[in-house]
Amino acid sequence: MKKRIAFISEHASPLASPGSIDSGGQNIYVAELARHLVNLGYSIDIFTRAESREQPAIVYWQPNIRVIHVNAGPLRVLPKEDLYEFMPRFTRNTAAFILNERIHYDLIHAHFWMSGMVACELKQIFNIPFVITFHALGYVRKLYQKENDRFPACRIDVEKAIVAQADCIIAECSQDEEDLINYYAAPKSKICVVPCGFSKEEFYPVSKAEARQKIGIGLDEKVILQLGRMVPRKGIDNVIKALGYLNGTDKVKLLVVGGDTQLPDPTLSKELARLMNIAKDAGRSESVIFTGPKGRSDLKYYYSAADIFITTPWYEPFGITPLEAMACGTPVIGSNVGGIKYSVADGETGFLVPSNEPTALAHKISMLLNSPDLLETMSKQAISRVNLLFTWNRVATEMAHVYDTLKAVPVHSVAPRKETKAA
Repeated sequence: MKKRIAFISEHASPLASPGSIDSGGQNIYVAELARHLVNLGYSIDIFTRAESREQPAIVYWQPNIRVIHVNAGPLRVLPKEDLYEFMPRFTRNTAAFILNERIHYDLIHAHFWMSGMVACELKQIFNIPFVITFHALGYVRKLYQKENDRFPACRIDVEKAIVAQADCIIAECSQDEEDLINYYAAPKSKICVVPCGFSKEEFYPVSKAEARQKIGIGLDEKVILQLGRMVPRKGIDNVIKALGYLNGTDKVKLLVVGGDTQLPDPTLSKELARLMNIAKDAGRSESVIFTGPKGRSDLKYYYSAADIFITTPWYEPFGITPLEAMACGTPVIGSNVGGIKYSVADGETGFLVPSNEPTALAHKISMLLNSPDLLETMSKQAISRVNLLFTWNRVATEMAHVYDTLKAVPVHSVAPRKETKAA
């Protein structure tokens, strides 16, 4: 008999396209973890918020994986910062669905703090144990975002309550574990460190000649890549500024993959307009190419075409893109923060640099671009490291071990409330 797990992921659906608004690493994490847990004998229901009338209530996404669209708030895309007030309704409708379907889940896995709120309530109703992956912590976000943080002021207190009620907390790296202990008084005995992963089916080395032909880049060009959501904390401005510190003889192209619209339009994106102005001020407008978002099937060509992948966010709970780049054989220069300093082996698969020092970044870029032998060595070591430590199969196996330590108890006999409608 298959073990049934309920994933709660209020804003990050596995069906969304990564790189769009509020769609990124968490969506990939939820999708890939579910897919690989199924291979280990699990059946997964993923509860996420309905965003349009066209979405079916239940999507039979893959064998033994269903996506349940829960009615909670307006049927349109909303920023995740605006979802807090709709979580009680999300909880009621999720509980009603469980009761009406007469489902018994062995475990709940919550993703993000608002999903943790839902899991706390469902635990009380059904006596189902839950684990949580926060994906980002409010306290850490507040340290960096300050007044630009739009989440409700109660977030940190809510997270502390979730930490107290969770049966297990998944930390994605050692920094995440330290933050949970230091800022949330999480008992070390309740924390399990399980990293993110990458898909071996999607990300693998493609010859530079083939990759560059595919995306229209010449073989003789030096190329660096930045890929991900186009938001200030990702530090794309730092990468652009670094170009201005490279020697004039270094003919380097920076590809910036991501954004909210298929065609880059600064009139529709304040962040894109800001980055274009920074490129202009650095005298590198012609060197910086904003490609817009790309489909998952195309990303391996961008990673493989690049000489170096760069990601210098202010903070990063984990970060999946460095894994994907290394899987394609591309060395990574990343911020010495969070999960990046856990996944990138400094001096072996790339370099770690301060998150907002473009001169330091420029130095490492120049060092690598002018050292073909070092690039080749780091490329081989990057492929070896990610395939040893960060495959989704390994991550799912570690997560299944965590699940197996938690025992479900019988479901309470609770009648659904009459005013509540199923998702």
